[in-house]
Amino acid sequence: MRILLDECAPRPLRRELKDYEIRTVAEMGWSGKKNGELLKLMTEASFTILLTTDQNLRYQQNLQQAGVAVIVLVAPSNRLPDLIPLMPEVRSVLSAIAPGEVIEIGEK
Repeated sequence: MRILLDECAPRPLRRELKDYEIRTVAEMGWSGKKNGELLKLMTEASFTILLTTDQNLRYQQNLQQAGVAVIVLVAPSNRLPDLIPLMPEVRSVLSAIAPGEVIEIGEK
């Protein structure tokens, strides 16, 4: 399982998932890519999960067709202190999420 941390999420969040193979959009050289292109690049690079704070992604892209699972972090902001409390649930979802599935974690 390869996880991509979207550029809208703070990079230090990856420390909360140190047991997983996780890369950031910036590390991959994909900063500024539009969502459709990003999903295509993810698939080509064998990423299976996108971790993001972008709550509109599921409405803008055909995630079933992309074959990528998406975990959306829903918090008051995309700052690290607001996102860290969501990480235990993220870790529990990682083992069960399927390609094309979108799971929102946090406040609705």
